[in-house]
Amino acid sequence: MKLSIPELTTVRARHPEAVAEAAARRARRPLIGDSGRLMIVAADHPARGALGIGDRRLAMADRADLLERLCVALSRPGVDGVLATADILEDLLLLGALENKVVMGSMNRGGLAGASFEMDDRFTGHRAEDIERLGFDAGKLLVRIDYDDPGSLTTLEASARAVDAMAARRLPVFVEPFISRRVDGRVRNDLSAEAVTRSIAIASGLGGTSAYTWLKLPVTENVDDMDDVLRTSTLPVVLLGGEVGDQEAAYERWGKALRLPTVQGMVVGRSLLYPAEGSVETAVDTAVGLL
Repeated sequence: MKLSIPELTTVRARHPEAVAEAAARRARRPLIGDSGRLMIVAADHPARGALGIGDRRLAMADRADLLERLCVALSRPGVDGVLATADILEDLLLLGALENKVVMGSMNRGGLAGASFEMDDRFTGHRAEDIERLGFDAGKLLVRIDYDDPGSLTTLEASARAVDAMAARRLPVFVEPFISRRVDGRVRNDLSAEAVTRSIAIASGLGGTSAYTWLKLPVTENVDDMDDVLRTSTLPVVLLGGEVGDQEAAYERWGKALRLPTVQGMVVGRSLLYPAEGSVETAVDTAVGLL
């Protein structure tokens, strides 16, 4: 039974079991499809309180609007699936938007944007057992490392145990590492070649096995450095998009990095769901074309 967006609250209030029922009957697919590439749309930002797009501080706070954009993106040819937190994935399940799609659960959202404890990124989202129970296909975790903040050690240890828990269930886990630091009180990610190289080396060694670990990486400040940077690990890589100002320049950078041998695809969110110019359809189709 597919619902409309206005029906979601009624079903949640009166028939909460509908979520588990929708998950149980969802048609599944392999992680890597016939194209050999992976295109995932990301929407796990709201659970960290990161709701802004450009100068619109609460752009992602309208859940009906976000769901509409996600449904459009997921309907486009070449889009393999979605990364999100439980609330969003469950809405999409009830809407029938996740059939034959890769579903990735977002695992640690405790490092709230702008909080004093931002670097102590606790696992407040999906656990490995939740991803397994719901029949989802993979998990994703964020590892920001600030050498001056002891909270990063808590995140590293918890991330290693999450990698172990996912591997025990033979579930892929996408690790998104950054070397970060505070600038004027705000956490900034270092996208220099050296910093991204160091983050890859650290992330690749998390846990008792890396057999099910993927890396979710940014494109370096100088895209030409990516060839050397990606020599740091043999783990499969997907590129992350993040918020971009110049859409055309972002497409060009992604296109160059996608040609590198360990890069298997992309996980992109705000820049496709809320493009600076044009429609969601056009932004998504252009990104798919890069693959």
